[in-house]
Amino acid sequence: MSKDFDADVAIVGYGPSAVIGALTLARQGVSVVAFERDRDIYPRARAVTINDWTMRIFQSLGIDERIGKVIDPQRMLRWVTYDGREVMRVEHPPSALGGRPRFYNIYQPTMEAELRAATEEYADRLTVHYGAEVTGVDQDETGVTIATTDVATGQARTFRTRYAIGADGGSSRTRDWIGATLEGDTADTLWIVIDCSVRRWWPDRDVLTFWTDRLRPVVDIALSGGHHRWEMPLTHGETEADFPTDAQVWPLLEAIGVTGEDVDIHRYAFYRHHVRMADTWRNGRVFLAGDAAHLMPPWAGAGMQTGMRDAHNLGWKLGRVLRGALPEAWLDTYEAERRPNAAFYTDLAVGLGRVIRQEATAEEVEAMNAVPENLVTPYEPPLIAPPTLAAGWIRGETGDASIVGRMVPQPIVGDTVGRIARLDDLLGDGFVLLGDDIDPAALLTPDEKAEWDALCARYVAVRPRNAHTRGEDDLVDLDDILRPWLRRYGVRAVAVRPDRFVATDDCTVLPLPPSEPPLCQETPL
Repeated sequence: MSKDFDADVAIVGYGPSAVIGALTLARQGVSVVAFERDRDIYPRARAVTINDWTMRIFQSLGIDERIGKVIDPQRMLRWVTYDGREVMRVEHPPSALGGRPRFYNIYQPTMEAELRAATEEYADRLTVHYGAEVTGVDQDETGVTIATTDVATGQARTFRTRYAIGADGGSSRTRDWIGATLEGDTADTLWIVIDCSVRRWWPDRDVLTFWTDRLRPVVDIALSGGHHRWEMPLTHGETEADFPTDAQVWPLLEAIGVTGEDVDIHRYAFYRHHVRMADTWRNGRVFLAGDAAHLMPPWAGAGMQTGMRDAHNLGWKLGRVLRGALPEAWLDTYEAERRPNAAFYTDLAVGLGRVIRQEATAEEVEAMNAVPENLVTPYEPPLIAPPTLAAGWIRGETGDASIVGRMVPQPIVGDTVGRIARLDDLLGDGFVLLGDDIDPAALLTPDEKAEWDALCARYVAVRPRNAHTRGEDDLVDLDDILRPWLRRYGVRAVAVRPDRFVATDDCTVLPLPPSEPPLCQETPL
C-alpha cells in the first residue's frame, strides 16, 4: 500500500460474507477497511446452518476451533406431513472434507460475534468503521473512492483503495453504483419466522424437520445455544397486523404440537423469499459478494454460506494479485466459478421448496431421490454432495468420471518428521501438486515445472503408511484415503488450488497458468 491509498481493499457492509472476505485478505498481509452502517450485530437469527465446506474455509482461516464451540452438529433432516407420514429423509454420513459432521446448526448472532472477534488479531491491517454509511463508490483506472457519512454526527469522509467489495446485502447500493441489475422474482407469500428459547427437550428436537403442507408448510430447526426456530407462511388474507403479540403467534406453534412448556418465544419477524441474481458481479475494480450478488430461498440452507464462499474465493485470489503473486487475469475467474455454484443452490432450494409445499409431483420427488447407475463417484444427494467447480481456473473434462473440479478429501496425514494432522494443516495455503506415491515434479518437463514454480507450487508425494518417506515434502496417507481417491479416477497426480479444488490432473497436462505468470517473488504491499 502506498501513501496514495488508505487501504488495499474496501468492503462495504460487515456481515458474515464481508468478515470472511476481510479475514481471507488480512491473513495474506493485505490492508482492509470495512464500513458498516449498524453498530451492533443484527439480533435475529437469519441463517440457521453451515456445512463441512464452510468449516473447511474456517479451518483455512484458523478459526474452525473457536467457531466449533458455538455451533452444534446436525444429525439428519426429514420431510414429514402433519399426520406424521415421512416423505423423505437425508441422513448425514461422515464428511470427507475434514473428519467433521456434514452439517451444523448455528445461532447466527452468536456465530457472527465469534467471526468478528477473530478479526481482532489483524487490527494492524483491518479497520472497521461502524456507524458509517457508504454514500458513494466511484472508480478510475488506479483505484476506488469510497464516500461515507457518520450516521451519528453526519461527518463526511472519503477513502481511497485499490479495489472494493460490495457485501452490503440484498438491498445493496454498491450493486446500483456499478450498474448491475438484480434479475429474478420475489414471491408474494409472506413468511413468519419464530425464534424461541428452549425450556425442555422434546422427541427428535435435533432433527431438522420440514412439515410439508400446501397451506402451512413449516421449517422446524434446532439452533445452537438452546435456541429453536420455526418458519411458516401466512395464508391468504393473513397479514403482519394479524400477529401483534405472542398470543396470536402461539396457535401456529400449537398446531404442530409445540407449547409453552417446550419453549419461550424470543422474537418473531416477517419476510418474503427471493430468487434473484445480479446480471454481473463485477465492474472494473469493484466486486459484489453474498446477498448483493444473489438471493435464494432458505430451503437448502445455503444463502449465507454461498456468500461466505464468494468472499473466500475472491479473497484468496485478490490477496495474491495485490501481493504480486498472481496476475490480475485471475480476478476474471471469480464470477465464472461462483455464479454456477450460486445458481445450483438456488435451483436446489426452489426444488426443495416445491416438496415442502407439496407442489412437487410424485415423479419429481422420485427423481430427487433417484440414484444414477454405473457411477465412478459414489452417489450422494445434491444437498450433501461434496462441492465441485463447473467452470473457471480448471482444465480438463468435468463430471462423474473426472477428478477435475472436485475438492480434495482431507484425511489425517503424517509428514517426514512425524507430525500428524489434517491434510490442509500440513499442505500450507498455496498451490500444491499431489502425487500417488510419486514425486509429481517427475511428471513435468522442465518448462512445465517452471510454470508451476512461478506459482510457488509445492510438490508432494503421498506415500502409503507402510513405506518410508523419501523427500522433505512427502506426506503419509494414514487413513488410506488420498491414494485410493486418486486411483478411482485413474490419475497419478493432481494440481490442488489454495481453496483445495483440483485444477487439473496428469491426464490433462498439469501446467495451467491463466496468463503470463509472475515469478515466485511477491511484491511488498
